[in-house]
Amino acid sequence: MFKAGVKVNAPSALRVAAMAMALVGQPANAEVGTAASHPVLELRQYKIVHGRRDELIALFDREFVESQEACGMRLIGQFRDLDDPDRFTWLREFPDMARREQALGAFYGGPVWQAHRGEANPLLEDNDNVLLLRPAWDGSGFADVAKRRPNPGETAAGADVVVATIHYLWKKPDEGFGEAFRREFAPAFNRAGLPVLAAYVVEEAPNNFPRLPVRQGEKLFVWFTRVRGAADYASARRRLNQDAIWRSQLAARLDDYEERRAQVLRLAPTDRSRLR
Repeated sequence: MFKAGVKVNAPSALRVAAMAMALVGQPANAEVGTAASHPVLELRQYKIVHGRRDELIALFDREFVESQEACGMRLIGQFRDLDDPDRFTWLREFPDMARREQALGAFYGGPVWQAHRGEANPLLEDNDNVLLLRPAWDGSGFADVAKRRPNPGETAAGADVVVATIHYLWKKPDEGFGEAFRREFAPAFNRAGLPVLAAYVVEEAPNNFPRLPVRQGEKLFVWFTRVRGAADYASARRRLNQDAIWRSQLAARLDDYEERRAQVLRLAPTDRSRLR
């Protein structure tokens, strides 16, 4: 989001489970990532000046939530990275690539960003770690998985931990992994207590707002889950490793697909994050 044009110097448990099952229960002929017009998601990881993440989050939650949505984008969530005290991660969605260009132009050329960019930019060390994504298959994007966003100044109710897993693959996801994930891996995650909220692959259309760089040309598959807390995530991973099908069939297959170890982001929602 920041330094445009300048280099950056819950639903109930039953409902979540039902949505996860619906996600993995697509028709057999559903294709991975082939929609002619589809929403696009930015997964943005910012490196913050040491010790100033809370300052940035306070500014962001106060000034950059409704102002961005008024320009035609949807803010899904803002998060503290539990494993890096100087990293701020957030998700924003656009109806399609054409409207992404329009919405970003409206926001970064608009009065709110112009008024507050001088506060935001000095808090950032880097904001170029951005993935531009599309749903892995029809219906696999974020839908009604978010809770009501707390109003400014409202005491937020307890939040879960959102976990994003980024798989780095040898081949493009549509060359086998996407279908294997949908049919085999996602049900195993669900059995372990890691329901798949959403799944994405890289958007291959050119970045149509080059003032904000994105990582391109990578073979990735990204999926999201939600757990009650960090300890619950660790417990779910243990259950996964004890799952008979996972141990006998799937763990080795996952290693075959991956070029390198998956990146796991354990994310704590901010007070105004809708996904929480």
